Amino acid sequence: MGQIEELPDDFDESLNLNDGAANAAAASAATTTEEEILPIKHERLKDVESSDPMAPRMPPTMQAVQTHTTDELADILNRTPLFMTDMDKALDENGENVMLDAIRALQNEGTRGEVAQSFRSEGNETAKEKRWIDAKEHYTKAIAVLQAKEDKWEKPEDEEAERKLQKEVEAACYINRALCHLELQNYRSTTLDCAAALKLNPKNVKAYYRSATALLALDKIPEAEDAAARGLAIDPENKSLQTVAAKIAERKAAVERVAARRKAEEERRQKEAQLLSVALQARNIRTRKTDAPPEMEDASIKLSPDPLSPESTLEFPCVLLYHMDAQTDFIKAFSEMHTIEDHLEYIFPLPWDSKHEYTINSVECFMETVTGGLIQAGKKLPLLQILASGKVEVVDELVKIYVIPTSKKAKFIAEMKARRSG
Repeated sequence: MGQIEELPDDFDESLNLNDGAANAAAASAATTTEEEILPIKHERLKDVESSDPMAPRMPPTMQAVQTHTTDELADILNRTPLFMTDMDKALDENGENVMLDAIRALQNEGTRGEVAQSFRSEGNETAKEKRWIDAKEHYTKAIAVLQAKEDKWEKPEDEEAERKLQKEVEAACYINRALCHLELQNYRSTTLDCAAALKLNPKNVKAYYRSATALLALDKIPEAEDAAARGLAIDPENKSLQTVAAKIAERKAAVERVAARRKAEEERRQKEAQLLSVALQARNIRTRKTDAPPEMEDASIKLSPDPLSPESTLEFPCVLLYHMDAQTDFIKAFSEMHTIEDHLEYIFPLPWDSKHEYTINSVECFMETVTGGLIQAGKKLPLLQILASGKVEVVDELVKIYVIPTSKKAKFIAEMKARRSG
């Protein structure tokens, strides 16, 4: 039973389908074309056939595949436009590629505007399928055709119609490529394409919408607000622009709230710092900062309980240095009204003091002076009285107190003097 086949539109009806000679010629031509693309390496084919003499004979194309290595097949495919990935490898030894030249020739058929319109149509089709990268490339090619300095296209019969077509295609390609960039999150490129579209058509509402959307994504609120406002001035009822304008307003309000909160916090910090400085000066407490302050996390000199009240009490971070045993204790908030003894009462006994050298009655306390010497700090004196003497200073907001067993007092003083003179 015969088969019914639909013939292509360009079929040559002068050919006799029942003519065996014609069929043979057509088959021969097809085989020749295939062999040009993927030639059989006959010296290798013998090896393939001899490896399995009982295997059926393969069609020419399959034979050709069997006689090439994987790398050779990759090179051959790269010379085929559909699989082309590297232009440097797409040319033969004479620097030519017949199939590529044929495709390029097809791309140059028609006027400049018609060729650009063809690329635009391809872009529209791929965009409908949400193939944004491919669509972007088609629009880019259309724009390149319109902006090319070399004029290698057919001359139009109607110059005015051609100019109109080119302008329409260029504006459409810019705004459509902007959509591709927007979907691909290339926000800066989106704004550039929208700007180009607006140069061609200042009333392009889509350009304002897509630009506003991209600018919002970039958190450029004033620019996004301006783009949305300009679009709404042209089309006040545009739902898309209204939606993005609402989002911009919402983001603007949020940014302003954050900015206001930061400003208030900064103003509060400045007031706290100013009041703290006044409190230290009023108490005659000397302070100094170095280039390498110690890491104390959030510990610092502060007024408590209210940093903004001049009636609050000063608190200082303090380190107790058990110099003779290389140990320390850190007090995060040492009130100016407290004594050293107040803290030693809950710190002693020390877990590492196996000799029981550290008791309130068997230790003495010292602080370094402004000139690098030592003063003995009374354990029962309020910290304020010691700091206000003018003889000591608080360096990097940290009060340092040496706690020394009375039995080792002389040795400690000698070491400190030696360190100072050395």
